[in-house]
Amino acid sequence: MYTLIKKCHLISPDVEIAEASILIENDRIIQVSASDIPAPAGAKVINAEGLTAVPGFIDLHCHGRNSFDFCDGSAAGAKAIAEGKLAEGVTTLLPTTLTVSEKDLSDSLAAVAAYDQKSGCRIPGVHLEGPFINVKAAGAQNPAYVRTPDAAEVDRLNAVFPVKKITFAIEESGGIKFVGEMLRRGIVPSCTHSQAKYEVFKMAHEAGLRNLSHFCNQMTPLHHRDIGLVGAGLLHKDVFAELICDKLHISPAMIQLVFSVKGADKVILISDAMRASGMPDGEYDLGGLPVMVADGAARLKEGGALAGSTLQLATAFKNICEVTGIKPSELVKSTSASAAAAMGWLDRGYLAPGYLADIVLLDREFSVRKTMVGGEIRYEN
Repeated sequence: MYTLIKKCHLISPDVEIAEASILIENDRIIQVSASDIPAPAGAKVINAEGLTAVPGFIDLHCHGRNSFDFCDGSAAGAKAIAEGKLAEGVTTLLPTTLTVSEKDLSDSLAAVAAYDQKSGCRIPGVHLEGPFINVKAAGAQNPAYVRTPDAAEVDRLNAVFPVKKITFAIEESGGIKFVGEMLRRGIVPSCTHSQAKYEVFKMAHEAGLRNLSHFCNQMTPLHHRDIGLVGAGLLHKDVFAELICDKLHISPAMIQLVFSVKGADKVILISDAMRASGMPDGEYDLGGLPVMVADGAARLKEGGALAGSTLQLATAFKNICEVTGIKPSELVKSTSASAAAAMGWLDRGYLAPGYLADIVLLDREFSVRKTMVGGEIRYEN
C-alpha cells in the first residue's frame, strides 16, 4: 500500500525543503524529494499545501491527558490517553507512572498492556518516575511511597509490561549500582527528584548515566561551589537534558541557555503532562495529591509546588522556535530524534527513506492537522 504526501514544507533534522513530496510504502518512508513524485497506482494522495511535515513527536514523560492518568490502572484510560496524544502530534509515548505502591504500579502497567496500539500512538514500554527518589526532592510525588532503589521490584514490573526508562535519585542507597543494573536490563536510567551533589553525579556518569529528567526541576541547582545536577547536565556534552518547555517550569532565558550550551541533539522535549492536559482549568489530582489548575498551570493545593504540566508537545515546539531563534531544522531534533537516540530507537525521528512513516502535519500556527503512525492517518483536524 502506497501513500504520497505532496507539496508539504518538510522539516527534518538538518533538512528543510520548501515544497517536498514524501512517498510511503506500508509503514515506511521510501522516498523524499524536492520535486513531484509520481503517485504509484492505487496510492492514497495527501495534498499538504500550506502545511509543514515534521517527524512524529516522541514524548518520554507523560502521566496523563483528557482527565485520565496512567496510574488510574484503567485500560480504557490508557487507550484514551494514547489516542488523545495524537492531537498534539505524539506518535511514540512512554506512559509515565508516579511514586505509588508496587501494587498500583503493577495495575498501571497491566492497563497499558491491555491497550492494543491500533488506534493511538505507539507505546513500546513505560517510564517509571519513582518510586526510588529522594523524599526531600519529592515535589508533587507522594512521599508516603518513596523507597530505595530495588532492581527486583523493577523486574517484577517489567514482567507485566516492558520498562524502558526509570527516573530515580542516584544518591539513594545503592543508587550508583542501580545505574548499571538498569543498563544491563536494557532500561535507560535517568535522574531527578534528587539532591545529588556533583561528585555523586560523576560516579553515576562513570556507571553509565546519560539522562536527566525534567532538567532543572527538582534537582540540585547550579552553584559556584558545587555545580550540582544542573551544572552537570550543562558541562557533560554526552548527557541528554529533558525539558518541559512551557515557559513556566523553566524560563525563556533558561531555555535559550540550555539550547545554546547543549545543542538540540542533546535536548529532549517532554510534556510531563498530568490528567488536566487537554482539559479546562479546575481541581484534579496527581498520585492521590490534590492539584489546582489555573491558567493552565498545575500546582499542588498544599504548598503550591508545580504538579506536572498541561503542556502539549506541538506547543512546546512552537515555544522553542519562538524563544531561541534557532532554525527549525535544528530544533526539530529535540522533538523526536534526540529522544530516539537516547532510547536506542534507530527507526524513527527523521523524515528519510527507511524510517517509520510517523509524520505530523502542522499549520502555520503549529496546530496539528494530521498525525500519521506507520503511514496511517490516526488523527486529523
